[in-house]
Amino acid sequence: MLEIILDTLLDALKILPFLYVAFLIMEYIEHKFSKKSKNKIAKEGKFGPLFGSLLGAIPQCGFSVMATNLYGTRIITMGTLIAIFLSTSDEMLPILISHGSSFTLILKILIIKIIIGMVAGFIIDLFLRKKSKPKDYEIKDFCIEQHCDCNHGIFKSSFKHTINIILFIIIVTFLLNLGINYLGEENISKIFLKDSFLSPFISSLIGLIPNCGASVIITELYLKGVISFASCVSGLLTGSGVALLVLFKVNKNVKENFKIILLLYLIGAISGTLIEFINYIL
Repeated sequence: MLEIILDTLLDALKILPFLYVAFLIMEYIEHKFSKKSKNKIAKEGKFGPLFGSLLGAIPQCGFSVMATNLYGTRIITMGTLIAIFLSTSDEMLPILISHGSSFTLILKILIIKIIIGMVAGFIIDLFLRKKSKPKDYEIKDFCIEQHCDCNHGIFKSSFKHTINIILFIIIVTFLLNLGINYLGEENISKIFLKDSFLSPFISSLIGLIPNCGASVIITELYLKGVISFASCVSGLLTGSGVALLVLFKVNKNVKENFKIILLLYLIGAISGTLIEFINYIL
């Protein structure tokens, strides 16, 4: 047990400085483009899913939260909202970067998420688009409400993000190391149905956890070899961070909120199943 704890802490310490640097870069990008992106998405109308999926890929949950507020006021469509949810990477990028994952892998995941988000968004708007006037809701800054200190400089907010995520990583890594040590990697993979066409359905369900921990869990499971690439993509497609919590706060139509969650889950699970099938026949 002591060895497992030490290995877990050592793994966390190894990636800690890289994780902080990654968050600094992510914070800079998010702060630089957030206001411009908000205006861009709001003005694009029927092309919202195109620009939403591209801008949603900018790391962290900031854009998905912003999009949720815009949807609450009906400034953007449901298709645009879901396109952003599907393409957003939450904490995936800093974790992959800190673990030294290849640029090819990172780019591959981002492109797949962007394409799926874009296509799904256009299809949803084609069938579900409703013309409605913007509602008079107050759009609040989520960072201010949650005391993230985002306005106090990227160094402080990056430090807070790093501490929060490294704690998640330590917990997830410890549980995985514990499971691998006592059950074996093969048995752990069986629990998550690795290489099975049902595996993406489990990963998609994990991704729906309304917390940054969802993307941490999915990414760590993939890096440990517990789930396949297809299942990883499924979980990352449905993982939109705290945005789903914000959705229930700003949109009073509960039935519609559950419809959005169901669409997210089905798109993530089916997309992962298709990727699994393509990998199988190739």
